[in-house]
Amino acid sequence: MKFDAIDRQLLMYLQENSKITYKELSDKLSLSSTAIHERIKKLEKSGIISKYVALVNRRIINKDLLVFSHIKLQQHSTENIQFFEKEIQNLKEVQSCFHVSGDYDYIVKMAFESMDEYRDFMINKLTKINVIGNSHSIFVIGDVKDDTAYQLI
Repeated sequence: MKFDAIDRQLLMYLQENSKITYKELSDKLSLSSTAIHERIKKLEKSGIISKYVALVNRRIINKDLLVFSHIKLQQHSTENIQFFEKEIQNLKEVQSCFHVSGDYDYIVKMAFESMDEYRDFMINKLTKINVIGNSHSIFVIGDVKDDTAYQLI
């Protein structure tokens, strides 16, 4: 789908605040509310906008321990990849999982209340995925930048 400068601006506003009203958007973009509605529907239908979410402050909900684990599979077979990816989908503690190049096969992002909760997850869930060869975890000391928006303009 082709989108123009107004679509890009519209997407930037929606990424900043998805609850912004059509009226506010029409004022900012000098378009009618109907035109805003049509553009948003076009962006949703094309898949550019895939969903709307509320971003939650992990510290306020007691998820202070942010962990990135590098995972290496025992073997790079189609069966192992499919099995790992299916299993990782079922782990509620996993927020993100990326298949990557380099020394490891996957990077997994998780948040926990404590080191004890993380340890329990590792022992009782992650290590039960028998196609994992090894893992290396990194613990976040502080958040420097954690942006959710893609820069379009």
